[in-house]
Amino acid sequence: MNEWARVRAFGAVSLMLLLVPRPADSQVTRPGDAIDPSSDYSDDYLATFSIIALDRATGQLGMGVQSKAFGAGNRAMTAKGGVAIIAHQASANPMYGPMSIDLIERGYSPEEALDQLVRGDEGRDRRQNAIIDIDGRTAAWTGEGTNAWAGHRCGVDYCAQGNILAGAQVVDAMVASFESSSGPLAERLMDALDAAQAAGGDARGMQSGAILVVAPRVRGAFHDRVVDIRVDDHRTPLMELRRILDLQRSGEMLRDLNAMIEAGDLDGALGRARAAVAKSPENDNAHVALASVLLRSGDRDAAMISLRTAVELNPGRRTTLPRDRNFAELHNDADFLRLVG
Repeated sequence: MNEWARVRAFGAVSLMLLLVPRPADSQVTRPGDAIDPSSDYSDDYLATFSIIALDRATGQLGMGVQSKAFGAGNRAMTAKGGVAIIAHQASANPMYGPMSIDLIERGYSPEEALDQLVRGDEGRDRRQNAIIDIDGRTAAWTGEGTNAWAGHRCGVDYCAQGNILAGAQVVDAMVASFESSSGPLAERLMDALDAAQAAGGDARGMQSGAILVVAPRVRGAFHDRVVDIRVDDHRTPLMELRRILDLQRSGEMLRDLNAMIEAGDLDGALGRARAAVAKSPENDNAHVALASVLLRSGDRDAAMISLRTAVELNPGRRTTLPRDRNFAELHNDADFLRLVG
């Protein structure tokens, strides 16, 4: 990018930041009585810890976050598959997200993009931001006005950051977990959040959490989301977040089940369905799928047990099962008829 293009881009960035409504932390109730930007009742302040990362093997970019603030996942992250993912927290300015994406797509590095945004932002001292792009390049900023403990660490293919934390060990725990883990990116982010919480987490407690993972392409979809889950308000948001992630993974295990059955691989289908049930025992879809495979394998009694479990989990199954052709041979069965009422 030539120097004139950089000047124009910087001017546009500065103007956009100035046009964004000033956050609550810059307002006053009366002369000389400024609102504390880190107050619990400030809607803009995201006391939180998070980690952003790249999985080079899949091209996925992801972020995990937990906060003693309502709905942190709705306003702490911005991502575009194949481009970058951005964390914007502390006195959060969500415009850092789309503006960073725009600058990176124009040819700026994450460090150059973040520098442009910070220099044009009057509220920079209260911000905490981090960027990682599809090439693994990173940039992070923790303003001097963010509440202690606050800081960040960036390494190979990740950045971990937080503010109002129990101490530096919270960020260190995320780093240690991510650097020593393997497997799907969402699960690695989840493990890093758990490690951070075990190290003390947000000094004020827990309320919300989220995991977002994007990819350049998603099979059969018109979006870039691979995992997009959040818990807006919960006493144990990370436990709930993992439950939801397990539920998603359970559903993913069932995607190829019909193809396996049609190919005559009943043993493989049976193993896949049982794995889906084990991953999320509360997933009634998995129990119905397992019942279907069991019935095809000639185990009518076991199939009925799975169907009873599905109905206990979701009484609405009493309406759908009589219409399900996978169970046509049971539609006149006395036990089946009692089950569906």
